[in-house]
Amino acid sequence: MSKSSSALGRLRGIFQKSSSRPTATTATTTTTKTKAILNTKRPKTSNPTTTDSPTIKSGTVEKMVRRFKKSSESSSFRSRHDIYSNTVKRLIKYNRLSKIHEILDHQKNFPDITNEAFTASLICLYGKAGMFDHARKLFDEMPELKCPRTVYSFNALFSACVDAGRFDEIKTFISDLRCELGITFNTVSYNIAIKAFCKMDDLESAQKVADGEKIWSRMVGMSIVPDIRSYNAKLNGLALEKRMKEAVEAAEEMKGKGLKLDVYSFNALIRGYINGEDLEEAKQWYVKMRQHNCVPDIVTFELLIPFLCEKGDVGFAVEICEEIFERKWQVRSKVLQFVVDRLVLEAKIQDAEKLVQAGKKHKHELIIP
Repeated sequence: MSKSSSALGRLRGIFQKSSSRPTATTATTTTTKTKAILNTKRPKTSNPTTTDSPTIKSGTVEKMVRRFKKSSESSSFRSRHDIYSNTVKRLIKYNRLSKIHEILDHQKNFPDITNEAFTASLICLYGKAGMFDHARKLFDEMPELKCPRTVYSFNALFSACVDAGRFDEIKTFISDLRCELGITFNTVSYNIAIKAFCKMDDLESAQKVADGEKIWSRMVGMSIVPDIRSYNAKLNGLALEKRMKEAVEAAEEMKGKGLKLDVYSFNALIRGYINGEDLEEAKQWYVKMRQHNCVPDIVTFELLIPFLCEKGDVGFAVEICEEIFERKWQVRSKVLQFVVDRLVLEAKIQDAEKLVQAGKKHKHELIIP
């Protein structure tokens, strides 16, 4: 996206995700032996464009499609978006994009196609399958299908564009198409825009943080109230810039507006202080997270535990590990291995062995290097 893009097109600076510090997923352990033990295979992500999709008999797919189309004749069936979503996911898994189009295009035969919510859901499903051209075609056909087009279906198409990775068309949605249809952005629109710019964090950008702040002011000026997702994106942007005073002020503003900080809010603040090499503040925000009865997630541990070990605060890391075991929270074994390695480095072999045994009870393969 060029510097000449509209202000909204330069939103990314304030809202993009931070990835400046390697986490446990990228860091290496202290020995080759440890790497071998901790190197577990991850399931492949479904991708319609790959050639290694799981195989399935053609007749099985045909039967599933026929049954789906037949069931679609029932109005109660057409109200089950979960069934539509699950069917599309299965067809994506087996790389049957033509069948996805067959079942979704078949829905034009039913009166629900004049319902904007129903048609918008079909547009979203096309986006999930990476079939943006079909999503756009359906959106363009809505007037002749006697289906209204408002910000609701516009947001569905915008979301499909992002889900399909068509970032080169973001500017069109934000400017040309929106103006052509006379659509005013709402909170959902801005959240989709934020999601888009966060997903574009691997692309070269010349955007300025100030531009993002202008858009934030525009949202408020238009009486569009930022929600928890908008604030969390802003917190991530401020954390990236290491502007933690403003990030804390934003968190206080959230609470003042009745928005409860969630795990993503706390993770953003912890990430920001880690980026700034501020051990004590990173620890304090973890403590505040627990005081607010907010349950940490895998990201929390992958941010904080390696940082604690790096800075030599293995005692606090051990306390977190003990709570992980006690509450049966999810965490990757390689994160816990950081603590074992640090304990060994500090010649605390007995403590390291104790952690290894505790980990074994919870199905974590840890070793003494």
